Amino acid sequence: MGKRDNRVAYMNPIAMARSRGPIQSSGPTIQDYLNRPRPTWEEVKEQLEKKKKGSKALAEFEEKMNENWKKELEKHREKLLSGSESSSKKRQRKKKEKKKSGRFF
Repeated sequence: MGKRDNRVAYMNPIAMARSRGPIQSSGPTIQDYLNRPRPTWEEVKEQLEKKKKGSKALAEFEEKMNENWKKELEKHREKLLSGSESSSKKRQRKKKEKKKSGRFF
């Protein structure tokens, strides 16, 4: 009994691709990119000015927030400084009281 012939004919992938025909592209071609409408120089300048205006508004907002934050910090510092002065006075009083109580005469 003979063995079955299980050899497969070689198919050249390049030849098969050529036989199918040209590939249909799904996206824009290079020619489409080159022929697309472009803004004029004046339009580009206007767009840049609009971007600067938007960033100015953001900068103003950030400045206001920074000012508010500085005010809050100053208030907090004043509270801490006034509290620390009173605590240092209390310490001095306690020291004087200890000195007086330490004397027996």
